[in-house]
Amino acid sequence: MTPFLFALALAGLVLAPVPGAAAPAAPALRVPLLGGGKPFDSRSLIGKKVLVLRFQASWCKTCAAQAAGIQRLHERYKERDVELLAIQVDDPEREARAFLQAHHAGYPAALDPSLRVANRFGFKRAPYTVIISKRGEIVARLDATADEKRLAAAIDAALKPPARGRPPAKVS
Repeated sequence: MTPFLFALALAGLVLAPVPGAAAPAAPALRVPLLGGGKPFDSRSLIGKKVLVLRFQASWCKTCAAQAAGIQRLHERYKERDVELLAIQVDDPEREARAFLQAHHAGYPAALDPSLRVANRFGFKRAPYTVIISKRGEIVARLDATADEKRLAAAIDAALKPPARGRPPAKVS
């Protein structure tokens, strides 16, 4: 085997994902909600609910086009231990409220005008969706091209209990 092929094979082993490796932990999130009341605290959901963070904006055409689907997902999963939170990025409060009202959003929303929250979750552009498991781990990041069907599949996957590793085979 040539040194190049050996190095390539070794790199493949070193860089290959480890089966059963934990997903990255999600940063804690505490934000005031547009509707008032208690601030939203993601830590209160650990062990209880899957969290879907939807980063969107009033000026985003794709966000507007997908808004009905996001509302349908909220309706479909709200009784299944899933919390959906919209984070209105780079939006003044007035425009954010108008967007949510125009699209009949029934889920909670918060403002992130300076992208402080969005940047902690790897935000690049709106819309952007992050799904956090009940264990507090980021299990999916979906960009603007993610339609309702892909989002539903990612939420369904997050709702499944974690796979249990098989015990090691007995050696005789």
